[in-house]
Amino acid sequence: MSKRNTQAAKTAARERLRAEREREAKRAKAKRQIVVACSIVGVLAIAGGIGYAVVQANKPSYWEGQKDAKVVTPANTTGTKGTTVVIGKDSAKKTLKVYEDARCPVCAQFEQTVGPTVKKDIDDGKYKMQFVGATFIDNKDNGEGSKNALSAMGAALNVSDAAFLDYKAALYSAKFHPEETTDKFKDDSYLIKVANTVPELKDNKKFQDAVKKGTYDAWAMAMSKSFDDNKDGVTGTPGFVMDGKQLTADNQGTPLMTVADFNRVVGEALKK
Repeated sequence: MSKRNTQAAKTAARERLRAEREREAKRAKAKRQIVVACSIVGVLAIAGGIGYAVVQANKPSYWEGQKDAKVVTPANTTGTKGTTVVIGKDSAKKTLKVYEDARCPVCAQFEQTVGPTVKKDIDDGKYKMQFVGATFIDNKDNGEGSKNALSAMGAALNVSDAAFLDYKAALYSAKFHPEETTDKFKDDSYLIKVANTVPELKDNKKFQDAVKKGTYDAWAMAMSKSFDDNKDGVTGTPGFVMDGKQLTADNQGTPLMTVADFNRVVGEALKK
């Protein structure tokens, strides 16, 4: 082989090596650019994810949002946002305010023991009853049952006063009232199951739709606020007020948990 051919072969080999090195350099550069780009996207995604999480965390919960939602007032209510619920004969001269939370176990005990007496007194025209619903028990476990049950009571009230009283009694009954630590009232299906034991609400599609759609959710929050802002000084449930004065079994503030105590204290208040 001539020296020219040998030199040409070496030159060609060097050229191929140079070209291969250039291609490898370009591939490495492109790889680095992809890695950098992916890193930037990853950082942006993380930042975006954190930002989204922060926004979501600061968004009001569904029930918090209902505080500012438009209130649909149930029938048989009066006052601001329909939060005045008074049941009884117009001829009754005095009104007994009853403060209750749907999940309250002491309220359940009162309703099971004294509830029938209250209903009879209302029917007899001894006094009217004003119901004030609270939801503070939900605050203890970030629950929903007090609010959801109060909304369902609004749906029952929209049917009639009697349906409301019967439904309230059913919710507080020994058969259906859950332990305070069990947020069973948050489930619409359970509230409807209880309602099916009340003649006016049994298979009542209008009532059931209102419960499922949360028609009276905003009303429940407005009612809850009326408890929080009450001027009677009531801070717990059950609470009883007549003529602006809290009624208790003794000077220690014991609730009226027996028929005897209830009749005695309310009877004295009616005479004043």
